[in-house]
Amino acid sequence: MNYNTNTRNFLRSAMLLCVMLVFLAMPRTSSAQNWNIKTNLLYDATATINLGLERSFAPKWSVDLSGNLNAWSINDHKWKHWMIQPEARYWFCEAFQGHFVGAHALGGQYNVGNIDLDFKMLGTDFSNLRDKRYQGWYGGLGIAYGYTWIINRHWNFEAEVGFGWIYTRYDVYPCAHCGTKLANDKAHNYVGPTKAALNLVYVF
Repeated sequence: MNYNTNTRNFLRSAMLLCVMLVFLAMPRTSSAQNWNIKTNLLYDATATINLGLERSFAPKWSVDLSGNLNAWSINDHKWKHWMIQPEARYWFCEAFQGHFVGAHALGGQYNVGNIDLDFKMLGTDFSNLRDKRYQGWYGGLGIAYGYTWIINRHWNFEAEVGFGWIYTRYDVYPCAHCGTKLANDKAHNYVGPTKAALNLVYVF
């Protein structure tokens, strides 16, 4: 994925700021059952490398930082992307169990095409991915709801869905491997799902 220097610097600065805000909110001391690490089984199913880290900092509050990377094409379908997604969570019972709501930010880059998705959602036409390739960057905000089931002392299972807004700028190409641009530096505002997770969680 090749982008101009200003775009790369913007993304790096935005993601670094998000990571710093998440970890500045954490206390400097740690204890058992305050940390967990997780993998999203939905991303795993699409061969997307992903990892999440969560820290509780009050009885009903935690911060979560997840990231994922897909750097390859499968069966000529291009689904290359990376994303970082920090989230603050409020738990209705206590951290790491039961119902929770969250507010998250997200950002990253993508290079996608030759994917057959024949549907539209709130002004975004995903069927365009069938015949064209889109390459660009994005950033956005969202809110989420989730629930965590305790399996045993160290293992949980978590389901979460989020909805929000994403702003993206991108170039358009005529096919998954073509290099001739059809459009340059286009802008789009997406409104719809911003998070979907079925997480297998290990609690420290």
